[in-house]
Amino acid sequence: MTAVLFDAPGPRGRRRVLVGSVVAGVVLAGLAVVVGLRLSDNGQFAGDKWGPLLNPSDTSFGPLWRSLWGGLRATLAAAGWAMAFSLVLGTVLAVTRITARPWYRWLVVSLIEVLRGVPVVMAIFFASRVLPELGVHLSLRWYLVIGLTAYNAVVIAEIIRAGVSALPRGQTEAAYAIGLSRGAALRLILLPQAFRIMLPALISQVVVILKDTSLGAFISYEELLRRGNFAVQSLGNPLQLYLLIGAVFITVNFGLSRLAVAIEHRISRPTRGRPSATTDVVP
Repeated sequence: MTAVLFDAPGPRGRRRVLVGSVVAGVVLAGLAVVVGLRLSDNGQFAGDKWGPLLNPSDTSFGPLWRSLWGGLRATLAAAGWAMAFSLVLGTVLAVTRITARPWYRWLVVSLIEVLRGVPVVMAIFFASRVLPELGVHLSLRWYLVIGLTAYNAVVIAEIIRAGVSALPRGQTEAAYAIGLSRGAALRLILLPQAFRIMLPALISQVVVILKDTSLGAFISYEELLRRGNFAVQSLGNPLQLYLLIGAVFITVNFGLSRLAVAIEHRISRPTRGRPSATTDVVP
């Protein structure tokens, strides 16, 4: 394949790249050895540190994993509701901003810009403190969901609006030419294409929602990280537990990313038996 952004390196360049890679690998391996030795000297590889996580015969193994499993379920439940509400409300906000009349479009834009500028932890804290004062009493999970939705819905709205704006103008003109209204053109033609081209950005935002559920600890919602904090206080092995919790988040987020790739490949695959738009029809 011909290089587009840079010239392919020659023999000397390839040798330099190889030498640099070997040196970098040796340095990283040396750092890993030094870190491992320091951790060993501090007793971080001792059995009593890892036993509650890996040894089923340890008395703390069962209670710890039951607690972490409950925290993971709470995390996934809050993240799932926040993802669903954010996608729905974000789509509604995007369509409203696109189709709004000039005399009230400023109101929609102002709402989006205000919520985008508020840190998500403030949105969660606001929901948990202000809503009860207004007589809205909910569980901690729903305060977390409301805060996450308030922030992420406007971000998703801007992602979808950018996707619609990126479509060729001819798409809209063709929809009007066959008699579709603005709303029908968005629903039937523009939004499906916008979701397809912006799917990577949407999945990235969904991953952010999952990670931000850890902010529920600020309102005492017992999600995975807060359960881990409780376990650290009783077991005294923060390094091991936080490594485990981090691995759980990485695994779940990696699964979401793989799911997004599978969905993207599926919706990009041409339908069998349907002629492509470039097929020449001979009369």
